[in-house]
Amino acid sequence: MEGDFDRSSQYNSSKFSSDDNDDETLDDKEIDISPNKDGKLMKLILKKGKGWETPGNGDEVSVHYVGKLADGTQFDSSRDRGEKFQFTLGAKQVIEGWDVGVKTMKRGEISRFTIDSSLAYGEKGSPPVIPANATLFFDIELFNWKLEDITKKKDGGVLRKILIDGTEWTTPNEGSTCTIEYTGLYNEKVFETRNVVFYLGEGSEENLVQAIEIAVQKMKKGEKCEIIVKPKYAFGEGIGCEKFGIPNDYEQVKYIITLKSFENLKEADEMDNTKRIEQAILIKNKGTKYFKESKFKLAIKQYKQVLQFIGLLSNYDAESKPKAEEISLAGHLNLAMCFLKIEDFHLAKKHCDEALEIDSRNEKGLFRRGLAYCGQNEFELAKKDFLKILEIDPNNNAAKSQVNNCTIKIKEHNQKERIKYQNMFEKFAKQDREVR
Repeated sequence: MEGDFDRSSQYNSSKFSSDDNDDETLDDKEIDISPNKDGKLMKLILKKGKGWETPGNGDEVSVHYVGKLADGTQFDSSRDRGEKFQFTLGAKQVIEGWDVGVKTMKRGEISRFTIDSSLAYGEKGSPPVIPANATLFFDIELFNWKLEDITKKKDGGVLRKILIDGTEWTTPNEGSTCTIEYTGLYNEKVFETRNVVFYLGEGSEENLVQAIEIAVQKMKKGEKCEIIVKPKYAFGEGIGCEKFGIPNDYEQVKYIITLKSFENLKEADEMDNTKRIEQAILIKNKGTKYFKESKFKLAIKQYKQVLQFIGLLSNYDAESKPKAEEISLAGHLNLAMCFLKIEDFHLAKKHCDEALEIDSRNEKGLFRRGLAYCGQNEFELAKKDFLKILEIDPNNNAAKSQVNNCTIKIKEHNQKERIKYQNMFEKFAKQDREVR
């Protein structure tokens, strides 16, 4: 066909070419890099890259590209737009041919990829630009890549590089049983190697640093990855580990992790109401164990899961609803207690409110909300809750004591306010006299 795009022609576009590889010998033969070695993804190196490293799944790469159809028609170009294109490898953000091809490139490399429609836009194409069953030709220049930031805050505290892809698509969920092997390194020297079985979300019970759990929850079975970890997600900021010879001023550590296997905790929507209640009770008991051990953050995770498993109370029938309400009430009350312990009074009050929606006369709910109000210096509101308890149970001595405490605090507050406003009045009066 006249005007056909010659994939083996000498590359001479000034948009990509450079004179800095005159001394390098280029192989003008295409390489079959297709997953099944069936010629559906061919690569021709136009300019060799530097070094030996190539990006992997999870890396964010930065490229320029020009895309053409078989007849030479250009349909897309990042060069023409004047900005590089960034995407995450292996995240299905681009066509499969790109995900496979770019992983074979080195920094600074320019290559031409011939991509069969099965690894591009398939039988349907991408109208009106890409016809059906179209073979595509891309000239891609790889500039750089950076490791994937897998922290929720995207603060660079845990950067991941996948070394070996996993064999399945599913990943562990909260509470799943995970079996891992990992090696910890500081300044490229091994300080720890372990095989561990643990519940995801409770890794601290097995002395796992936070970064390992963050990584594992994103891994697939059989996957091996390397993570670079800042102190915040390892032993703590300004806190080293004497046992491993890591000083307090360390900048980062590295972990190489293999997820050998995992068994996911069954999701709530996969259970009937009876099973939900049974699972919620088991999780609540585990939370209570952690609470008694003063492991409040772990207890909070468990009690939150209790509420997730119970779900909406309106979904329960007349027979099962009372038990669901009982467990949901306990979950909110226990969360309120945990948040009081860590002095998060806002969340403590929130869960008391939720508990009192289920049972408006619940003494624990009123008492704990009163304590939360006290923590927020809202002594008038706190006193009202403690007085409500005495309406329900006039002999509740703890509530009586808190009413007295609130009365004292309210008087102290009012006295401070009087002094403050008195001083303000005297100040303004003095200024008024000076003006006259």
